[in-house]
Amino acid sequence: MKAAVLTSGHTVPGSFLRIEEVSRPEPQAGYVLLRVLACGVCRTDLHIAEGDLPPVHPELIPGHQIVGEVAGGATAELPLGTRAGVSWIGGVDGDCWYCHHGMENLCDKPVFTGYTVNGGYAEYALARADFTFPLPAGLDDVHVAPLLCAGIIGFRSLRVAGVAPGERVGLFGFGSSASLAIAILQSWKCQVYVVTRGENHRQRAVSLGSTWVGKEDEKPPVELDRAITFAPSGKVVVSALAALRKGGVVAINAIHLDQMPAFDYDKLLWGERQIRSVANMTRQDARDFLAIAHDLRIRPQVTVFSLQDANKALLAVKEETEHGSAVIVP
Repeated sequence: MKAAVLTSGHTVPGSFLRIEEVSRPEPQAGYVLLRVLACGVCRTDLHIAEGDLPPVHPELIPGHQIVGEVAGGATAELPLGTRAGVSWIGGVDGDCWYCHHGMENLCDKPVFTGYTVNGGYAEYALARADFTFPLPAGLDDVHVAPLLCAGIIGFRSLRVAGVAPGERVGLFGFGSSASLAIAILQSWKCQVYVVTRGENHRQRAVSLGSTWVGKEDEKPPVELDRAITFAPSGKVVVSALAALRKGGVVAINAIHLDQMPAFDYDKLLWGERQIRSVANMTRQDARDFLAIAHDLRIRPQVTVFSLQDANKALLAVKEETEHGSAVIVP
C-alpha cells in the first residue's frame, strides 16, 4: 500500500514525510483492518512530525482521525463494509487504577494512534476493534474525519472546564477544535467570546455566531465563567486566566505547551480560580460527542489534500493557512 512515512529526526518543514510503498498490515485477533477513506490532520500530528513529542519508533505512519471501511477482522458490531472511525486513543491496558476507576484517558500504558502505533496517512490501517466506532450516516467521509479528534477533544474540554448551560465561555485560539466546540456551546445557550490571532480565524469565529471576537492581545469585555485554550502557548493560558471571574476555570486543550510565563498569583489565580489540563479522551466521550454531532448536524469546514500532498497538509496546519480542518484522502 501507499503511505506517508515519518522518519525520526527528519523535521524539515515542508518535507516531514516520504510517500512510499510499504507492507499492508495483516488482520489479527481483536483488530479490524480498515481501508482508509479519509484521515484528518491534527496539530498533534505536527507536534509529532516536529519532534515536540519525542519519537517512539524510527519510522511511523502518522494520522489519528481515521475514517475507514472494515476490510478485515470483522466483528458483530463492525461487519465487513461498515464505515468506522478511529481516534487518538487506540487502546488502553484495562488493568491499571485509572482504567478501573473510569479514567481510561489517563491509562498508565495507553496506545496512541499515529504515534505509538501506525495511523491513517495510508491506504489501509489496523485498529483495535474495541476502540473503533461505527459512524453515523449523516456526514460524509471528509466531513466526519475532523470530528474524531478535534471534535471529541473539544467536547471533552468543555466537560473538563465544567461548562454549564447559559455561561460565558472564552475560546482562546480558534482552529479546528474550537470551531467545532462552538456549535455545542450555542446549543447550550452559552455566550461565546473568542480571542485568536489571524484575521481568517477571527472572520470564521464571527461567521459562526460568536458573541464577541478579539485579537490575541485583547481581553473579552466581560468576566468569563469558563475558558478553553487551544493554542500551545503558556502565554495564552495566562491571558485566559486574566479573563476569568472568581471561581472560574481554564481548561488547557493542548498535548504540548511551551513554557508558562510567571504571573501574579494574587491577581490572576487567587479567588479559587482553577487551571486544568485536558488529557486525551475516553470512548464514552467519543460516543457522546458523535451522537451530539449527528443531532446538531455539525459539519466542519474542510480543505482536502491527497496522500501525495500530506506534507502540504501538515504545512497548512503549521502556518494556519488551511480553510477549516485539513483532511487527507488516499
